[in-house]
Amino acid sequence: MDVYEAVDSRRAVRAFSDEPVPKETLERVLAAAKRTPSSGNLQPWHVFVVTGEPLAELKRRATARALAGDPGDDREYPMYPAELTSPYLDRFSVAAAQRHAALGIDRDDPDRPMKIAALNSEAFGAPVVLFCYLDRTMGPGQWGDAGMYLQTVMLLLRAEGLHSCPQVMWTMYRKTVSRTVGADDGLMLFCGVSVGFEKEGVPRLRTGRADMTETVTFIGL
Repeated sequence: MDVYEAVDSRRAVRAFSDEPVPKETLERVLAAAKRTPSSGNLQPWHVFVVTGEPLAELKRRATARALAGDPGDDREYPMYPAELTSPYLDRFSVAAAQRHAALGIDRDDPDRPMKIAALNSEAFGAPVVLFCYLDRTMGPGQWGDAGMYLQTVMLLLRAEGLHSCPQVMWTMYRKTVSRTVGADDGLMLFCGVSVGFEKEGVPRLRTGRADMTETVTFIGL
């Protein structure tokens, strides 16, 4: 797949089929993703690939917590700034409304948070979830490295005909995840990435993007 095509076709898919993903495909993707740049070549990511019965059990435990109204584990890092202002708040609000509509969840539904958490904890039906951890001694630069790494992984998945959905939501159930993957206390969960083939016949959501003139400034050209 052409790189431009991979970038354009990558989106957060929230409906996966139960078709299994071959282990050799995942190994090929993750082996290639080693070439991701990182400051000082630290390569700070630690990835756990979970599928099969271990993933099924993790989904059951996390979904049970969501449906019970469990607010989740204390966050170890903020997902968004405490005071989100325009234009970022505007972009967030529009995208959130689009996502909820695509998932069939009414904006005024009092059970909306619980329903959203339950859908997320099922990994939207994905047969594989990658959990990316960082050593707690790492700083903001290495968090940026992890973002580049995961983007590389998601683009390589597109080249294999697969889709993905990055989910910071898993940090809400980080203790349940850590028990499943065996992560020690020295590692912090950055996010999960659901992986699989897209489910057919489900409405496809493609959120908009800001015009380039809002985010890019050319100097000297």
